[in-house]
Amino acid sequence: MRATRFLAFALAMALVHGACGADSSTNGTARSGPQTQQASTMKMRLTINGKAVTVTLTQSETTRDFISLLPLTLTMNDLFGREKFGHLPRAISTDGKRTHTYEVGDVAYWSPGPDVAIYYRHDDEKIPAPGIILIGKIDSGVETLDLRGSVRVTFERLE
Repeated sequence: MRATRFLAFALAMALVHGACGADSSTNGTARSGPQTQQASTMKMRLTINGKAVTVTLTQSETTRDFISLLPLTLTMNDLFGREKFGHLPRAISTDGKRTHTYEVGDVAYWSPGPDVAIYYRHDDEKIPAPGIILIGKIDSGVETLDLRGSVRVTFERLE
């Protein structure tokens, strides 16, 4: 049963990769700012269908590398009725802690993609190897992602 679900997940990711990607990035370079600021206090704004939600970012090299891609707008596709995921324009650091579980509101990096995923519903399934790396957590308003099909999401760092 687990092998079947893993294969279905892997196939779904492979099939969708051809149809999705980074649509636009208004600035592909890192934003300037204090290098000593702790990532745990940094925030990011997601804009989904005109609605903004904030994300509290984790402290890791993966998160810092993700922030260097911002601002970024992605078409995010639905996967298993639990998450939206979008293909990043390049791979980012995998030096963050990996996990095979998630919570509603988690924003995570899936390195085989390379994809960013936002979890809006829990289905009690484990994430297959190699797992995900947590980038941050939506503070409130995760229900804005609970929509059928694809959505365009803009990611912006809040100073």
